[in-house]
Amino acid sequence: MAAREAYISGVGQSQVGMKLTRHPLLLTLDAVREALAEAGLSIGQIDGVSTYPGRMAAYLGFSPVGADELIDALGIRARWYAGGPEITSQLGAVVAAATAVRAGLARHVICFRTVYEAAAMARPEEYPPLRRERVDGNSQWVAPFNATSAANWTAQYAMRHVKRYGLTREQLAQIAINDHANAVLNPRAIVKEPLTLDAYLSARMISSPLCLYDCDRYSDASTVLIVSAGEALDEVKCTPIRIAAMAGVVERHSWDQAEWMACYPTGQELWKHTDYKPSDVDTVQLYDGFSFQAITWLEALGFCGVGEGGKFIEGGKRIARDGELPLNTFGGQLGAGRLHGFGFAHEAVTQLRGKGGARQIPGDPRVAVATSGGGPLATALLLARD
Repeated sequence: MAAREAYISGVGQSQVGMKLTRHPLLLTLDAVREALAEAGLSIGQIDGVSTYPGRMAAYLGFSPVGADELIDALGIRARWYAGGPEITSQLGAVVAAATAVRAGLARHVICFRTVYEAAAMARPEEYPPLRRERVDGNSQWVAPFNATSAANWTAQYAMRHVKRYGLTREQLAQIAINDHANAVLNPRAIVKEPLTLDAYLSARMISSPLCLYDCDRYSDASTVLIVSAGEALDEVKCTPIRIAAMAGVVERHSWDQAEWMACYPTGQELWKHTDYKPSDVDTVQLYDGFSFQAITWLEALGFCGVGEGGKFIEGGKRIARDGELPLNTFGGQLGAGRLHGFGFAHEAVTQLRGKGGARQIPGDPRVAVATSGGGPLATALLLARD
């Protein structure tokens, strides 16, 4: 194992739910403890922290815990830490940590993402909703057109696939149906029942062609990954998973936006940093804040051609847990809950270690892709069990 490589050692996750009453910092500590126990590390061995997007005082449901708070709560002696929204999406925090350990700035870095959106909506007196007197920042480019939800602009990209490439709702449904089927096997998932095609097609529309089941749901949870330096693996007790390649792209946020989502250049960039090819990948855990985003990632990563994503997943067998390319085996965000990106890397590591339990894919998976982001932000990780 190369000293200057970066590995994911421990992974952990708190309870996942909706309208939880456990404080978000305590959920974060729960996930940290689980990750430390799996890695066989103590808090005294942690010397770095990385998160996205940092604590957002004006929008605490979205991000209630920052790097500073975790460092204080656990007494971490951090030689390096980072946390902010202006990176290539959620898993960009893992990219930053991997870069830090490769540079020798830290040995073991806790990466975390904590969300509390369902609880915050249920208790607005504790977590007051964001109120603004003026529209600025990224919102200035979409709010004047009533595109206040990411569902609106994601639907525009999806409708292009409908009009130009013939994407059907029956094809699109396979992402949600697959997510629900896998979520039933995941004890931490929010969804407990499978989804039928009839139920999907009869659901109310949100923003055409996206219906209710194409959209993830607000959740409360914390997910943790520990990124360790290759030279520090003698301290780790579990099977390390190497970050074989990583890539991220930020496209323009303004209304004069890029023609394609950022996942497309990110997918191309990923394969430039590795000898692995798409045909070597055993499972993919692809961001699906909206079902269409998973289809774009399949195209972007080269598993099928641009515009061929609908046909690639038609019928659902290819992406099923026992198919040729198992997708979102924990239920994705549509089934397991809106873990906001980190759940995909957590599941990739879980599958590569053979710890998926009832949802474990057949065979001996050794290579996985995990992604986050849609629209102007995107990050991809290629993970390998050497």
